[in-house]
Amino acid sequence: MKEPIRIGIVGYGNLGRGVEQAVRQNPDLELAAVFTRRPPDQIHSQAQVLPVEKSWDFRDKIDVMVLCGSSANDLPEQGPLFASQFNTVDSYDLHARIPEYFERIDAAAKEGGNLSLIAAGWDPGLFSLARVLFNSILPKGKTYTFWGKGVSQGHSVAVRRLPGVKQAVQYTVPVPETIERIRKGETPELTAREQHQRICYVVPESGADRAAIETAIKTMPGYFADYDTTVYFITEEEFAASHTGMPHGGFVITTGTTGGGYRQQAELRLELANNPEFTGSVLAACARAVYRLRREGKTGACTMFDLPVGYLSPQSPEELRAKML
Repeated sequence: MKEPIRIGIVGYGNLGRGVEQAVRQNPDLELAAVFTRRPPDQIHSQAQVLPVEKSWDFRDKIDVMVLCGSSANDLPEQGPLFASQFNTVDSYDLHARIPEYFERIDAAAKEGGNLSLIAAGWDPGLFSLARVLFNSILPKGKTYTFWGKGVSQGHSVAVRRLPGVKQAVQYTVPVPETIERIRKGETPELTAREQHQRICYVVPESGADRAAIETAIKTMPGYFADYDTTVYFITEEEFAASHTGMPHGGFVITTGTTGGGYRQQAELRLELANNPEFTGSVLAACARAVYRLRREGKTGACTMFDLPVGYLSPQSPEELRAKML
């Protein structure tokens, strides 16, 4: 058996744990170390856990470093820094800023002679591939992306920060009537309100003004004001029993016509019981692809558009042709 691909993880929150679990499912991958800004003795990993400052000692011991920090606060700094020293994979997901982030990573990775895959995961990532694939096949068509039912971390945090809120979670849910219209072949122009609805489950502080909390949620600009939002007030026991998971998923649907005027439709659907574990599994597969591409001499930044699909798989080209083609 060939030597396994040595993986490092930077950041050990939900996503970092998901990457570790994915690595342990793949015999061709090996977790070399976890690097954290927290005290290492607070991290419960089967791998060795070290302060992030020690990562530079592992430049010859890690083939691909998977960056699991947040897109808003961590990756803008960590991405270029690690790309200059390691081959990297990250899940940067601020869609509007991806082009400028790509340029920064590209410069750093090329300077260091490394290869860095950015914006991997399921959206951006798998859904991005579906959008390109479906639009390439059906250029006379329209593509829609729906997210959910799933927990939105950022929106949940925004609700939890409101006065009087003890605990809260927010679910993004596609509007069923809109999906039905599209699957019937309609291609409408849609507002945000017509595509998704927001559902909030809130544990209020004792004596909190529930009406004020509900108004603050529903009128919050940038989060809820442009959507139909429903707020449910529940107990801590109900929250613990039903709302501590991290489900997510969604759809990419393209409806179009081919040359003879026939209506054609393509759809990719994900239903995820645990979003970080699934995303971690995508990043682990991408680390394999990055390792293979780097061995061929590719450097700089890349996205999932640049990966040969077969490079994601642990199977050989011969096995893929025999079993998957």
